[in-house]
Amino acid sequence: MHASRGTQRRSAGLGLALLSAFAFGGSGVAAKPLIEAGLDPLHVVWLRVAGAALIMLPVAWRHRNLVRERPALLAGFGLFAVAGVQACYFAAISRIPVGVALLVEYLAPALVLGWVRFVQRRPVTRAAAVGVVLAVGGLACVVEVWAGLGFDALGLLLALGAACCQVGYFVLSDHGAQEGKGSDGRCVEPPHPLGVIAYGLIVGALVLTVVARPWGMDWSLLGGSAGMDGDVVPAWVLLGWIVLVATVLAYGSGVVSVRMLSPQVAGVVACLEAVIATVLAWVLLGEHLSAPQLIGGFVVLTGAFIAQSATPRPPVGPVAAGGGAAAGAAGSELSAGRASH
Repeated sequence: MHASRGTQRRSAGLGLALLSAFAFGGSGVAAKPLIEAGLDPLHVVWLRVAGAALIMLPVAWRHRNLVRERPALLAGFGLFAVAGVQACYFAAISRIPVGVALLVEYLAPALVLGWVRFVQRRPVTRAAAVGVVLAVGGLACVVEVWAGLGFDALGLLLALGAACCQVGYFVLSDHGAQEGKGSDGRCVEPPHPLGVIAYGLIVGALVLTVVARPWGMDWSLLGGSAGMDGDVVPAWVLLGWIVLVATVLAYGSGVVSVRMLSPQVAGVVACLEAVIATVLAWVLLGEHLSAPQLIGGFVVLTGAFIAQSATPRPPVGPVAAGGGAAAGAAGSELSAGRASH
Protein backbone atom coordinates (compact mmCIF):
# COMPACT_ATOMS: atom_id res chain seq x y z
CA MET A 1 0.00 0.00 0.00
CA HIS A 2 2.84 2.38 0.91
CA ALA A 3 4.62 1.48 -2.34
CA SER A 4 1.48 2.21 -4.34
CA ARG A 5 1.05 5.55 -2.59
CA GLY A 6 4.70 6.41 -3.23
CA THR A 7 4.32 5.55 -6.92
CA GLN A 8 1.25 7.75 -7.22
CA ARG A 9 3.05 10.61 -5.48
CA ARG A 10 6.03 10.27 -7.81
CA SER A 11 3.80 10.16 -10.89
CA ALA A 12 1.93 13.26 -9.73
CA GLY A 13 5.25 15.00 -9.07
CA LEU A 14 6.55 14.19 -12.53
CA GLY A 15 3.33 15.44 -14.08
CA LEU A 16 3.56 18.74 -12.20
CA ALA A 17 7.26 19.11 -13.08
CA LEU A 18 6.46 18.61 -16.76
CA LEU A 19 3.61 21.12 -16.47
CA SER A 20 5.99 23.65 -14.92
CA ALA A 21 8.61 23.12 -17.65
CA PHE A 22 5.97 23.51 -20.35
CA ALA A 23 4.56 26.66 -18.71
CA PHE A 24 7.97 28.29 -18.33
CA GLY A 25 9.02 27.25 -21.82
CA GLY A 26 5.96 28.86 -23.37
CA SER A 27 6.67 32.37 -22.09
CA GLY A 28 8.99 33.37 -24.93
CA VAL A 29 6.73 32.29 -27.77
CA ALA A 30 3.87 34.30 -26.24
CA ALA A 31 5.98 37.38 -25.49
CA LYS A 32 7.77 37.69 -28.82
CA PRO A 33 4.60 38.38 -30.89
CA LEU A 34 3.66 41.14 -28.45
CA ILE A 35 7.10 42.68 -28.82
CA GLU A 36 6.92 42.45 -32.61
CA ALA A 37 3.44 44.06 -32.49
CA GLY A 38 4.99 47.19 -31.00
CA LEU A 39 5.25 46.68 -27.24
CA ASP A 40 8.64 47.45 -25.72
CA PRO A 41 10.30 44.34 -24.18
CA LEU A 42 10.50 46.09 -20.80
CA HIS A 43 6.78 46.86 -20.95
CA VAL A 44 6.01 43.19 -21.61
CA VAL A 45 8.20 42.21 -18.66
CA TRP A 46 6.44 44.76 -16.44
CA LEU A 47 2.99 43.50 -17.47
CA ARG A 48 4.04 39.93 -16.72
CA VAL A 49 5.61 40.59 -13.34
CA ALA A 50 3.06 43.17 -12.16
CA GLY A 51 0.16 40.93 -13.18
CA ALA A 52 1.63 37.92 -11.39
CA ALA A 53 2.45 40.02 -8.31
CA LEU A 54 -1.15 41.19 -8.15
CA ILE A 55 -2.40 37.60 -8.21
CA MET A 56 0.14 36.56 -5.55
CA LEU A 57 -0.80 39.36 -3.12
CA PRO A 58 -2.83 37.00 -0.85
CA VAL A 59 0.22 34.72 -0.56
CA ALA A 60 2.42 37.71 0.27
CA TRP A 61 0.00 38.80 2.99
CA ARG A 62 0.01 35.31 4.50
CA HIS A 63 3.83 35.39 4.71
CA ARG A 64 4.15 39.07 5.63
CA ASN A 65 6.57 38.17 8.44
CA LEU A 66 9.26 37.68 5.76
CA VAL A 67 9.46 41.45 5.26
CA ARG A 68 10.78 41.77 8.79
CA GLU A 69 12.80 38.55 8.92
CA ARG A 70 14.46 38.40 5.46
CA PRO A 71 14.38 41.87 3.82
CA ALA A 72 17.76 41.46 2.08
CA LEU A 73 16.80 38.07 0.61
CA LEU A 74 13.49 39.42 -0.73
CA ALA A 75 15.16 42.50 -2.22
CA GLY A 76 17.88 40.47 -3.92
CA PHE A 77 15.43 37.89 -5.19
CA GLY A 78 13.20 40.55 -6.69
CA LEU A 79 16.08 42.49 -8.22
CA PHE A 80 18.03 39.63 -9.79
CA ALA A 81 15.81 36.54 -10.00
CA VAL A 82 12.72 38.42 -11.19
CA ALA A 83 13.50 41.84 -12.66
CA GLY A 84 17.00 41.10 -13.98
CA VAL A 85 16.28 37.71 -15.53
CA GLN A 86 12.99 38.73 -17.09
CA ALA A 87 14.23 42.04 -18.50
CA CYS A 88 17.39 40.57 -20.02
CA TYR A 89 15.60 37.51 -21.43
CA PHE A 90 12.72 39.40 -23.03
CA ALA A 91 15.10 42.00 -24.45
CA ALA A 92 17.21 39.16 -25.85
CA ILE A 93 14.32 37.40 -27.62
CA SER A 94 13.46 40.68 -29.33
CA ARG A 95 16.80 40.37 -31.17
CA ILE A 96 17.61 36.63 -31.37
CA PRO A 97 15.53 33.40 -31.62
CA VAL A 98 13.76 32.23 -28.47
CA GLY A 99 15.56 28.87 -28.41
CA VAL A 100 19.00 30.45 -28.73
CA ALA A 101 18.29 32.96 -25.94
CA LEU A 102 17.13 30.24 -23.57
CA LEU A 103 20.05 27.95 -24.36
CA VAL A 104 22.50 30.79 -23.67
CA GLU A 105 20.72 31.37 -20.37
CA TYR A 106 21.33 27.73 -19.50
CA LEU A 107 24.99 28.58 -19.02
CA ALA A 108 23.89 29.66 -15.53
CA PRO A 109 24.68 26.32 -13.81
CA ALA A 110 28.18 26.49 -15.29
CA LEU A 111 28.59 30.07 -14.07
CA VAL A 112 27.45 28.98 -10.61
CA LEU A 113 30.53 26.77 -10.48
CA GLY A 114 32.69 29.83 -11.04
CA TRP A 115 31.01 31.44 -8.04
CA VAL A 116 31.57 28.31 -5.95
CA ARG A 117 35.24 27.96 -6.96
CA PHE A 118 36.47 31.56 -7.01
CA VAL A 119 34.14 33.44 -4.64
CA GLN A 120 33.26 30.81 -2.06
CA ARG A 121 36.67 29.14 -2.60
CA ARG A 122 35.23 25.64 -2.44
CA PRO A 123 36.57 22.80 -4.59
CA VAL A 124 34.56 21.56 -7.56
CA THR A 125 34.45 18.02 -8.86
CA ARG A 126 35.89 16.78 -12.12
CA ALA A 127 32.37 15.94 -13.32
CA ALA A 128 31.36 19.55 -12.73
CA ALA A 129 34.31 20.78 -14.80
CA VAL A 130 33.30 18.41 -17.60
CA GLY A 131 29.79 19.84 -17.44
CA VAL A 132 31.16 23.37 -17.88
CA VAL A 133 33.25 22.32 -20.91
CA LEU A 134 30.25 20.61 -22.49
CA ALA A 135 27.99 23.63 -21.89
CA VAL A 136 30.48 26.08 -23.41
CA GLY A 137 31.21 23.79 -26.37
CA GLY A 138 27.51 23.27 -27.02
CA LEU A 139 26.92 27.00 -26.86
CA ALA A 140 29.56 27.52 -29.54
CA CYS A 141 27.48 25.27 -31.81
CA VAL A 142 24.23 27.05 -30.91
CA VAL A 143 25.55 30.49 -31.87
CA GLU A 144 27.56 29.04 -34.79
CA VAL A 145 30.88 30.68 -33.94
CA TRP A 146 32.39 29.35 -37.18
CA ALA A 147 30.05 31.71 -39.05
CA GLY A 148 31.32 34.75 -37.17
CA LEU A 149 28.48 34.95 -34.63
CA GLY A 150 25.65 35.25 -37.12
CA PHE A 151 23.25 36.33 -34.37
CA ASP A 152 22.89 39.84 -33.03
CA ALA A 153 25.78 40.46 -30.63
CA LEU A 154 23.71 42.62 -28.27
CA GLY A 155 21.02 39.95 -28.17
CA LEU A 156 23.60 37.35 -27.13
CA LEU A 157 24.98 39.68 -24.45
CA LEU A 158 21.47 40.22 -23.09
CA ALA A 159 20.90 36.46 -22.95
CA LEU A 160 24.22 36.11 -21.12
CA GLY A 161 23.04 38.84 -18.74
CA ALA A 162 19.98 36.70 -18.01
CA ALA A 163 22.31 33.79 -17.24
CA CYS A 164 24.29 35.97 -14.82
CA CYS A 165 21.07 37.01 -13.06
CA GLN A 166 20.16 33.34 -12.82
CA VAL A 167 23.41 32.84 -10.91
CA GLY A 168 22.13 35.38 -8.40
CA TYR A 169 18.93 33.35 -8.17
CA PHE A 170 20.80 30.10 -7.38
CA VAL A 171 23.02 31.83 -4.80
CA LEU A 172 20.02 33.45 -3.12
CA SER A 173 18.13 30.15 -3.19
CA ASP A 174 21.00 28.46 -1.37
CA HIS A 175 21.12 31.32 1.14
CA GLY A 176 17.37 31.23 1.60
CA ALA A 177 17.45 27.57 2.61
CA GLN A 178 19.40 28.43 5.75
CA GLU A 179 18.17 29.69 9.08
CA GLY A 180 18.62 33.41 9.65
CA LYS A 181 18.26 36.01 12.37
CA GLY A 182 15.42 38.45 12.68
CA SER A 183 15.71 42.11 13.58
CA ASP A 184 15.52 41.17 17.28
CA GLY A 185 18.47 38.76 16.95
CA ARG A 186 16.42 35.57 17.34
CA CYS A 187 16.83 32.67 14.91
CA VAL A 188 14.09 32.36 12.31
CA GLU A 189 13.10 29.36 10.22
CA PRO A 190 14.01 29.13 6.51
CA PRO A 191 11.50 31.22 4.52
CA HIS A 192 8.61 29.53 2.78
CA PRO A 193 9.44 29.42 -0.97
CA LEU A 194 5.98 30.62 -2.05
CA GLY A 195 6.38 33.64 0.20
CA VAL A 196 9.80 34.42 -1.30
CA ILE A 197 8.38 34.09 -4.82
CA ALA A 198 5.41 36.35 -3.98
CA TYR A 199 7.60 39.09 -2.52
CA GLY A 200 10.15 38.62 -5.28
CA LEU A 201 7.43 39.40 -7.80
CA ILE A 202 6.32 42.45 -5.82
CA VAL A 203 9.86 43.81 -5.51
CA GLY A 204 10.50 43.03 -9.16
CA ALA A 205 7.34 44.86 -10.19
CA LEU A 206 8.38 47.93 -8.20
CA VAL A 207 11.87 47.93 -9.73
CA LEU A 208 10.52 47.42 -13.24
CA THR A 209 8.00 50.21 -12.75
CA VAL A 210 10.88 52.65 -12.33
CA VAL A 211 12.87 51.15 -15.21
CA ALA A 212 10.09 50.41 -17.73
CA ARG A 213 7.94 53.53 -17.05
CA PRO A 214 4.67 51.82 -18.03
CA TRP A 215 2.78 55.13 -18.07
CA GLY A 216 4.41 55.74 -21.46
CA MET A 217 3.21 52.42 -22.88
CA ASP A 218 0.76 52.31 -25.78
CA TRP A 219 -2.04 50.53 -23.93
CA SER A 220 -4.18 50.35 -27.06
CA LEU A 221 -1.89 47.60 -28.38
CA LEU A 222 -3.30 45.25 -25.74
CA GLY A 223 -6.72 45.59 -27.39
CA GLY A 224 -5.33 44.64 -30.79
CA SER A 225 -3.77 41.45 -32.11
CA ALA A 226 -0.35 39.95 -32.77
CA GLY A 227 0.93 37.62 -35.46
CA MET A 228 2.29 34.13 -34.79
CA ASP A 229 3.85 32.76 -37.96
CA GLY A 230 0.97 33.96 -40.14
CA ASP A 231 -1.82 33.46 -37.60
CA VAL A 232 -3.49 36.33 -35.74
CA VAL A 233 -3.96 36.06 -31.96
CA PRO A 234 -5.59 38.65 -29.64
CA ALA A 235 -2.92 40.44 -27.62
CA TRP A 236 -4.84 39.99 -24.36
CA VAL A 237 -4.81 36.21 -24.84
CA LEU A 238 -1.02 36.19 -25.15
CA LEU A 239 -0.67 38.45 -22.10
CA GLY A 240 -3.04 36.26 -20.11
CA TRP A 241 -0.95 33.21 -21.00
CA ILE A 242 2.25 34.96 -19.89
CA VAL A 243 0.83 36.05 -16.53
CA LEU A 244 -1.40 33.13 -15.55
CA VAL A 245 0.37 30.17 -17.17
CA ALA A 246 4.02 31.14 -17.72
CA THR A 247 4.36 32.81 -14.32
CA VAL A 248 1.78 31.92 -11.67
CA LEU A 249 1.09 28.34 -12.78
CA ALA A 250 4.74 27.73 -13.67
CA TYR A 251 6.02 28.77 -10.25
CA GLY A 252 3.24 27.05 -8.32
CA SER A 253 3.50 23.70 -10.09
CA GLY A 254 7.31 23.82 -9.93
CA VAL A 255 7.33 24.34 -6.17
CA VAL A 256 4.81 21.58 -5.49
CA SER A 257 6.57 19.12 -7.82
CA VAL A 258 9.84 19.33 -5.89
CA ARG A 259 8.00 18.41 -2.71
CA MET A 260 7.09 15.15 -4.44
CA LEU A 261 10.38 14.45 -6.22
CA SER A 262 14.07 14.39 -5.39
CA PRO A 263 16.08 17.48 -6.44
CA GLN A 264 17.98 15.30 -8.96
CA VAL A 265 14.81 14.20 -10.75
CA ALA A 266 13.38 17.72 -10.68
CA GLY A 267 16.64 19.03 -12.15
CA VAL A 268 16.42 16.64 -15.09
CA VAL A 269 12.84 17.65 -15.84
CA ALA A 270 13.74 21.35 -15.52
CA CYS A 271 16.23 20.97 -18.36
CA LEU A 272 13.30 20.10 -20.63
CA GLU A 273 12.23 23.75 -20.43
CA ALA A 274 14.78 24.78 -23.06
CA VAL A 275 13.73 21.89 -25.31
CA ILE A 276 10.06 22.80 -24.98
CA ALA A 277 10.77 26.47 -25.71
CA THR A 278 12.78 25.57 -28.82
CA VAL A 279 10.08 23.21 -30.13
CA LEU A 280 7.28 25.72 -29.44
CA ALA A 281 9.25 28.49 -31.18
CA TRP A 282 9.76 26.15 -34.14
CA VAL A 283 6.06 25.22 -34.39
CA LEU A 284 4.38 28.52 -33.44
CA LEU A 285 6.88 31.15 -34.60
CA GLY A 286 8.62 29.36 -37.46
CA GLU A 287 12.07 29.79 -35.85
CA HIS A 288 13.93 26.87 -37.39
CA LEU A 289 17.28 25.83 -35.95
CA SER A 290 19.92 24.00 -37.95
CA ALA A 291 21.16 20.49 -37.15
CA PRO A 292 24.41 21.75 -35.53
CA GLN A 293 22.37 24.13 -33.36
CA LEU A 294 20.05 21.35 -32.23
CA ILE A 295 23.03 19.12 -31.40
CA GLY A 296 24.69 22.03 -29.61
CA GLY A 297 21.51 22.66 -27.63
CA PHE A 298 21.47 19.05 -26.47
CA VAL A 299 25.11 19.34 -25.41
CA VAL A 300 24.39 22.59 -23.53
CA LEU A 301 21.54 20.95 -21.59
CA THR A 302 23.68 17.89 -20.84
CA GLY A 303 26.54 20.03 -19.58
CA ALA A 304 24.20 22.25 -17.57
CA PHE A 305 22.62 19.27 -15.85
CA ILE A 306 26.01 17.69 -15.03
CA ALA A 307 27.32 21.00 -13.70
CA GLN A 308 24.22 21.60 -11.59
CA SER A 309 24.03 18.10 -10.14
CA ALA A 310 27.77 18.03 -9.40
CA THR A 311 27.91 21.39 -7.59
CA PRO A 312 29.01 20.66 -4.00
CA ARG A 313 26.68 21.65 -1.20
CA PRO A 314 27.99 23.81 1.62
CA PRO A 315 28.48 21.99 4.92
CA VAL A 316 25.52 22.17 7.28
CA GLY A 317 26.06 22.56 10.99
CA PRO A 318 24.14 20.82 13.76
CA VAL A 319 20.45 21.69 13.85
CA ALA A 320 17.50 20.75 16.01
CA ALA A 321 15.53 17.66 15.12
CA GLY A 322 13.69 18.21 11.86
CA GLY A 323 15.50 21.46 11.11
CA GLY A 324 17.78 19.94 8.49
CA ALA A 325 14.88 18.46 6.61
CA ALA A 326 13.03 21.75 6.61
CA ALA A 327 16.06 23.65 5.34
CA GLY A 328 16.70 21.09 2.64
CA ALA A 329 13.09 21.21 1.52
CA ALA A 330 13.10 25.00 1.34
CA GLY A 331 16.26 25.04 -0.75
CA SER A 332 14.95 22.37 -3.09
CA GLU A 333 11.63 24.13 -3.55
CA LEU A 334 13.34 27.42 -4.38
CA SER A 335 15.60 25.67 -6.88
CA ALA A 336 12.56 24.33 -8.69
CA GLY A 337 10.66 27.62 -8.83
CA ARG A 338 12.87 29.28 -11.45
CA ALA A 339 12.32 32.94 -11.95
CA SER A 340 13.05 32.98 -15.49
CA HIS A 341 11.09 32.96 -18.75
